[in-house]
Amino acid sequence: MSDEPATFGVYVHWPFCLAKCPYCDFNSHVHHGAFDEDEFVAAYLTELATVAARVPSRTATSVYFGGGTPSLMSDKAVATILEAIATHWHLDPQAEITLEANPTSVEAARFRGYRAAGVNRLSLGVQSLVEDDLAALGRQHSVAEAVAALRLAQSVYDRVSFDLIYARPGQTPEAWRYELTEALAMSSGHLSAYQLTIEQGTRFFDLFQAGRLVTPDPGTAAELFEITRELCAATGLPAYEISNFARPGQQSRHNLVYWRYGEYAGIGPGAHGRLIVDGARHATATEKRPFEWAARVSRDGHGLVVDEPLSTAEEADEYLLMGLRLAAGVNPERYRSLAGRPLRPSQIEALADVGFIRALPDGNLAVTDKGWLVLDAVVADLAA
Repeated sequence: MSDEPATFGVYVHWPFCLAKCPYCDFNSHVHHGAFDEDEFVAAYLTELATVAARVPSRTATSVYFGGGTPSLMSDKAVATILEAIATHWHLDPQAEITLEANPTSVEAARFRGYRAAGVNRLSLGVQSLVEDDLAALGRQHSVAEAVAALRLAQSVYDRVSFDLIYARPGQTPEAWRYELTEALAMSSGHLSAYQLTIEQGTRFFDLFQAGRLVTPDPGTAAELFEITRELCAATGLPAYEISNFARPGQQSRHNLVYWRYGEYAGIGPGAHGRLIVDGARHATATEKRPFEWAARVSRDGHGLVVDEPLSTAEEADEYLLMGLRLAAGVNPERYRSLAGRPLRPSQIEALADVGFIRALPDGNLAVTDKGWLVLDAVVADLAA
């Protein structure tokens, strides 16, 4: 289609962690025993070759190493995977190459090696600047280690982001305001702040169901959200997405590929992708279990367990779901092209009347601050 964004990103999932955090529902695994990193990396190279043969002639504008804990990888492994990406596709000379890292002292020691390997942006999983809360979140680092790792990262990389989790058990608006102010004073251009959600299959879910974990009530959570937006904007990091804040030019280019509904390859155990094959957008996902994934790759050349062409309705729904997370909103004409029908004027008017959406000067539709608090409902209403 004519307005399909010319962006292509590569997501590389490294599934291993030192410990499983009790709130985490990502595809992460604690592995004990011998582990041959070179052999495992070889499976990534095989899968990359297979995917690249299927969607050739792409220019990768971003690469993202996520997890799991990619900072458990050696710099050699990172360099090898990046070299393969550059071999199979054209890697834009200005490509953003991000690696997620934990701020333990052991992992921070690898930061310079990753930079030499080609990483030019680091995303640190700080999560909290309160010692007791770090322990409750199952983190393996202290506040002092987090601050030291952040300062080291900022001395090595021009672009550094870090994550925080709010709406933690017992957290008050006053405490969050103090903590976030402290965090913003250390920020160098990008911050991700996520509201704690209790996901099924996690340790926190079990505790929550048993009544042993109490999170802030909806009113307090909304106040924490507003504090986050207010303080970040006042510090020069306005929200460009519901949970992400950045100075102009510091936005995560890779995540914008997702939110703008671009094309991306998912490589590694449990990685998801959206690939345009013969004009059709395919939803892909690989086997989650790391060694089963590697066995599939050895047998089939890839670890795919999902490879489904999306209907026009599914594409349009995904475009709304992703794009309305952005302050820049969605293009109604692109929605029409994807869905084969326009958004309903009556729905737009009804949502605008209650202050949930607004039209931007460029013609895009964007969710308001008020609407972001009920984003899922706004998306459902527009897509109906």
